[in-house]
Amino acid sequence: MKKEITISELAKLMGVSVHQIRYFEEKGILLPSYIDDNQYRMYGMNEIYRLAHILLLRKVGLPVKAIREWSEEGTPDDMQKLLVQSVSKMEAEIDRLRSLSGFIRKVLDENEHYGQDGTSFQVIQRDQLVLTTWFETHMESELDARMLVQEGDTLPELFEADIHYVYEGDDRVLLCTEVHGVKGDIALPAGEYLSYQFTIHGEEDLEQHFSQFQANADRRGLILHGSRILVEKSYLSLFTQESLYYELFARIEHNGSDAVDGDGKR
Repeated sequence: MKKEITISELAKLMGVSVHQIRYFEEKGILLPSYIDDNQYRMYGMNEIYRLAHILLLRKVGLPVKAIREWSEEGTPDDMQKLLVQSVSKMEAEIDRLRSLSGFIRKVLDENEHYGQDGTSFQVIQRDQLVLTTWFETHMESELDARMLVQEGDTLPELFEADIHYVYEGDDRVLLCTEVHGVKGDIALPAGEYLSYQFTIHGEEDLEQHFSQFQANADRRGLILHGSRILVEKSYLSLFTQESLYYELFARIEHNGSDAVDGDGKR
């Protein structure tokens, strides 16, 4: 009996497909020990070890091209560099997946929060919020697809981030996103804010919610300071595609010594 094995036996032994072995052969990184009289490809121990190395290098992320180049004229130092590069790529992918996992948890938590919150109006403590401006528009201007195309290159991950509409009080509206660890264009100070969370079916309903926001502040005896910030949470529309989710907030000071609740009670 021959000491060497056929391609199907090699595939079964190594837990791969015959097609995958043929692919490695086509790319020049694995060759049979010999081809017998019946034109069967035969593989010995050297080829088993060779295939094991190839599978290991593919598992750690090396492309076939890099494996072929290393096979032809690579040195131990070259392999060291390839593996270091592979580790760097893996760590970057781990960071990406952690970030994505955090975003998914945020979406789940916020969806649950919107569904269970008994009242839409709250006085809350906020940390400092630093924003960078995407582009500027005006209150009477309706956001359209052309605006996004014209400005799209400047905003990564559109609709994964909270979009902050900063109403400046002079008909200007700044579209912004939050930034961390860098100097932004706008810094909202830490402090006490009136927050209003709501859902609507169309942007034409926004004006009435701004009015309700101001009316609630008046009932509470609160003075609103600075810009009104409207936060669009478009990713929550994944759960109810016909609805738009928003939070409207502004920094406050109490008009008097005692706060009042949303029903006007002290």
